[in-house]
Amino acid sequence: MVGPILEVTGLGKRFGGFVALQNINVSVAPGERLGLIGPNGSGKSTLVNCLSGALHHDSGGIVFNGRRIDGMPAYQRTRLGLARSFQLPKPFRSLNLLDNLRIPLLYTVNARHGAHLSGAEIDERCRALLADVGLIDKARRLPRDLTQVEMRKLELARAVASDPRLLFADETMAGLSPSEVEEILLVLFRLNEGGIAIVLIEHIMRAVMRFSTRLVVLVAGQKIADGTPQQAIKSPEVERAYLGE
Repeated sequence: MVGPILEVTGLGKRFGGFVALQNINVSVAPGERLGLIGPNGSGKSTLVNCLSGALHHDSGGIVFNGRRIDGMPAYQRTRLGLARSFQLPKPFRSLNLLDNLRIPLLYTVNARHGAHLSGAEIDERCRALLADVGLIDKARRLPRDLTQVEMRKLELARAVASDPRLLFADETMAGLSPSEVEEILLVLFRLNEGGIAIVLIEHIMRAVMRFSTRLVVLVAGQKIADGTPQQAIKSPEVERAYLGE
């Protein structure tokens, strides 16, 4: 039986006297589609920041692909195959879309032991990634020429250019129209079909329910539910968190 690609045990994080995360236990299987939800302030972003290396957790442990990554900087975690996208994309605005994707290929993929893509291979992979997210016709354009949904697609492509085994997709659909949400969902499904495990952090419940095969729910820094989407949303604790008493 194949073990989890990510295993988090007893994770805790404080900011002074404020407990942001308390004893979080969660695992992600290879190729899984996991939804991470919770009200504003529940600790979702703090958890992702701790797992991706943007923040240092105070207690507990993180094992990724069989290796302890506690204390490891973000760039090293990315080189191991753990990537994330951001809600507010920040591409290199002076570089066209192809060159934006070349950066993670050069400094993440080619930085791995035994890996070396030629210039032609990098160009081919960049074009394939842009085709996967529907941006190949804008390969030579600058980010300023993109619409909001296209910027989100570029952000996903930049994360996936690092050739991850696990991707945290952080609110990639916030502020988008229903048709644009559908576009992003199709991209995420396509990436997952390529073998990438995806943790979707999102407030748009219809998108989370459609995409996820499993849900983890955080409230006030604690995990209150972990199961199939239908099981999780029917939990009395989840109903109280979203609907009140």
